[in-house]
Amino acid sequence: MRVLALSPGSVQQQLQRLPALAAVADQLGGTLQVAAPAATREVWTLLPAMEKLIPFPFDAAPTLADWANLLGSVREPDFQVCLNFAEGRQVNLMLSMSHIPTRIASSGFASTAIATPTEGWSAQQPQGFLSAIGLSLDANSFRLTLPATALNEARAQQPAGEGPMLLLAPGGGSHDWPAERWHSLPDAIRTRLATLRCSELPPGGSLLSRAASIASADVVLSSCPISQLLAVYSGVPLVALGADLQQLPAREGLKAVPAPACGLPSLDPQDVLSALGF
Repeated sequence: MRVLALSPGSVQQQLQRLPALAAVADQLGGTLQVAAPAATREVWTLLPAMEKLIPFPFDAAPTLADWANLLGSVREPDFQVCLNFAEGRQVNLMLSMSHIPTRIASSGFASTAIATPTEGWSAQQPQGFLSAIGLSLDANSFRLTLPATALNEARAQQPAGEGPMLLLAPGGGSHDWPAERWHSLPDAIRTRLATLRCSELPPGGSLLSRAASIASADVVLSSCPISQLLAVYSGVPLVALGADLQQLPAREGLKAVPAPACGLPSLDPQDVLSALGF
């Protein structure tokens, strides 16, 4: 069985949909094709069931020719199910001319099933799309499957030693926790845990190498929403700075440190140390 997903949005939004689409492919025993912005391609390479990404500029005022090309792409394979996260008249017109028998969306005249809104953390919220066709979603149990070569390369780049590995993954920018506090934190921890190993993962770079570095750590401290999701999907203990408590699951080993009222730059280092257990 082939499953199609129409998935507009940012890299973070694509990552939030990974558990849902992995669950659909697994429970239907099918493969997956995703129409999404080209810049988010790397997200979908993390999913083993992924067959093909169809680049589509959902958020860049697609032309009539763009929609016609997308219709041609979705008519050619034999899709049985479509999860449509897009909205608007154009996408509904396109889907109504497709041959896909089951089309799920939160609204729209082309839908054959309507996804009801679901509460919960960000990756659990697409549950309504699955429930509409009798499937289930436990986003908290989703785990990334990463290539051994990527994991081995990440481990080879870690500092030498036998102590626990703390990975710092700042989000960057003027609204982040200040760089000098990121840099001074390891020394503050080593006054209490001399064997600590620590490295910093700068923003950007390959998503696969970022995921592998995170999965190879013992603890991740991050203010980057993308890195936070990758840590959640890897099952690694995480301290998430500035995180919205509604965007992450409640589970052991995961702590969210909300930003103070005046912003993350004013966050007290002692609060971070306390969250890390010091």
